[in-house]
Order: sequence, then C-alpha cells, then structure tokens
Amino acid sequence: MTASTVGPAAGTQREGDKRARLRRMRQLATSLLVLMLGLLAASTLLEPRYPFLQWLRAFSEAAVVGAIADWFAVVALFRHPLGLPIPHTAIIPRKKDEIGASLGDFVEHNFLTPDNVIERLADVNLAGAGARWLIEPRNGEQAARALCALVPRVIEMVDDDDVRSFFERSVLPQLEDVDLARVAGQVLEIVTEGGHHEALLDRALKEVESLVSAHRDLILHKFGDASKYTPAFVDAYIVNRFVAGMIQLLHDVADDADHPLRLRFAEGIRELVEKLKTSPELRERGERIKAQIIEHLRTEPYYRRLWTRLKQRLGADIGSPHSRLQAYARTALTALGNGLLQDRVMQQRLNSWALKVAETLMLAHRHQVSLLITDIVKSWDAKEVSKKLELEIGKDLQYIRVNGTLVGGAVGVALHALTLLVLH
Repeated sequence: MTASTVGPAAGTQREGDKRARLRRMRQLATSLLVLMLGLLAASTLLEPRYPFLQWLRAFSEAAVVGAIADWFAVVALFRHPLGLPIPHTAIIPRKKDEIGASLGDFVEHNFLTPDNVIERLADVNLAGAGARWLIEPRNGEQAARALCALVPRVIEMVDDDDVRSFFERSVLPQLEDVDLARVAGQVLEIVTEGGHHEALLDRALKEVESLVSAHRDLILHKFGDASKYTPAFVDAYIVNRFVAGMIQLLHDVADDADHPLRLRFAEGIRELVEKLKTSPELRERGERIKAQIIEHLRTEPYYRRLWTRLKQRLGADIGSPHSRLQAYARTALTALGNGLLQDRVMQQRLNSWALKVAETLMLAHRHQVSLLITDIVKSWDAKEVSKKLELEIGKDLQYIRVNGTLVGGAVGVALHALTLLVLH
C-alpha cells in the first residue's frame, strides 16, 4: 500500500475517532443535565413530605442553571443555539475573518520576531548538524535522490525554443567576437609553456613508428611500382633499410631531449604561436574559418541535437537503479559533510551567515506571513471552519458543561446554606 493511500485513510480514521469521542462527551454532558432536571422535579415534588430534600433541590436547581448556561456558551461559539439568530452567537463563523487577522497579527508580533528566532538559533550549530546529517549513509542517499529527482523537472521546464533562442542570442554573438587565430596562439602558448608539446611529440613518434612498421609491405609494394627495373630482392633490401633507419631515427628523437629535430619542433611551435598572434594573414584566415563555423551552427541544429541527447541521457541515468549522477551526488554530499564537520571556522561562518539570512528574511517577510495567514483563513468556509474547530476542541468544551453542572450544583448548596444561616 502506498503512502498516498495510507495518508488519507489514516486521516479519515483519526477524524472518525475524534467524532466518536465528541459524541460520547456530548451524551455525557446532556445526560447529566437530564439527570439534574429529574432530581429537581423529584425533590420539588417530595420536599413537603421530606424537608431534607431542600438540599437536593438547591443542588439540582443550581446545577440545571449552570448546565444550561454552559451549554449555551459552548454552542454559541460554533452556531446559533436551537437555530435562533440570537445576538452574539455563532461567534466563530461570524468572526472568522477577524479571527484570521488576529491570528496573523499574533504570529507576526509574538513568534516571527528577529529576537525570538535569533535567540533560539544563536546557540544551535546549524552547519555542524547539517554536516552530521549528510554523512549518514541513508541521509546522503536520500538527499542525492531528492536532488536528482529535481533534474528532470528543471529540464522539462526549459523549452526547446528557449534553448535555441539562448544559443542564438548568447552563444553565437560571443563566438563572433572571438579572435580565432589569437585564441589558437594562446592555447598553443599554454601547451608549450607547460611542456605538454613534448608529450604530444612523443605520442606522435610512437604513432609514426607503429604506422611505418605495420605498413612495411605497402611501402615495399609502392617502392616496387616506382622502381620497375630493379630486382625484387634489391627493393626489399632498400625498403627494409629505409624502414629500419626511420625507426631508429624516431627512437633517437624520442630518447634525446636535445635532438636537433626535437629542438626544431619546439622552435616551429614557438614560431607558429607568434604568427597566430601577430600575422594579419593568419588572422584573416581565422576569421573566414570562424564565419564558416558560425554559419554552419546557424543552419544546422547541433544545439537542439545536443540538448535532446542530454535530456535523454540524464533521464535514462536518473531512471536507472544504478544512476551515476545519483552516485556522484551522494559522494559529493558525503564529502561535503565530512569536510564541513572538520572545518570549525567554516561552520562558524555558515552559522553566522544563516543567522543574518534568517534575520533579513524575518524583517522583510514576516508581515507577508501574517497576511498569508489572514488570507487563508478568509478563504475557508465559515461552517466548515466551525465544524473543524469543534471537532478539535469540542470534547474539552463538553467537560466545561459537565464542570458547570457540578460546580453550579455545589454553589447552589452553598447559597442555600448561607440563606438558612441568614434567616435563622
């Protein structure tokens, strides 16, 4: 059974239990009133024969008055007693809007005050508590799942036309301002300064060696086509020597950091960097290439294909029981929790920031909270509000009726005793 089915069923059950308790208390209070009426009638009729029943009559008489008075007071809160439009009754339905406004004002000025909130949060290490919560495996997994669940919703909120518009308005104009030749020169300069071009050269040497070794027969065939008048064994000898020499040269360049060819390669890279940054010809060529790229991007919907593929992959990954994105998020959140738990200074900064944010939000929006409460209460149906409130507090109010009956009877006996003392 799912939570969606359990929740309403449990709520209905609780409401039914409350109605049953309220009904029992009403029956008890009403039965007590009927009992007092019966005692009053009996004691009044039998008092001439049994004078001591005057005490029972005094008790029951006052108890009836107290019970009726409290019944009227309790009923008047929620509806007109006996359906009669008596002034100052049905208080809750009639004053619903005023009650909502008063409740909102009360919450605003007694709860949502910076002093109340800041005073209670000042001694709480919110950042530390959050970090300890995150490092718990189940909590980290739950948080990661919640974050990943937001991704499809956010993606669905973005329209494909909006992506196209953003790409054409934001990305392509930025490309138009790019000096392609200068950027290429800067990239090569960074590669050269970091020594990465040496690794690229070594990789290229290995690839050339592999290529030459793998295609020795093809080289021999092409050499034989070019030298038709030499014997095949001569061609094979020459090609084998050529290939061996080339491989040895590649090894020499790879093993010697000061090899002339390696130095010439580095010098050529530096010359190319300088030309890319200063040569008008290369700059003009770069502008032509850039214009072709931009025009191609405008006519071919690469961005739409990329966006569609991104949505598909994210959706498939999040829907998978072994989601990589969720695993990454869980790892990141756990690392965040561990790091924050060990960094006391960062905890203090985050706590201070949270207090400032809470104070700012409280000052800026507490009146809006008050208005929200007022508007929500105004939108409620008056009769429904009255029923709900009676269901919640009606059981306790029936105790008032019971207490009123008993207290009224006790007061009646006390007044009767006082009367006898005064008269005698």
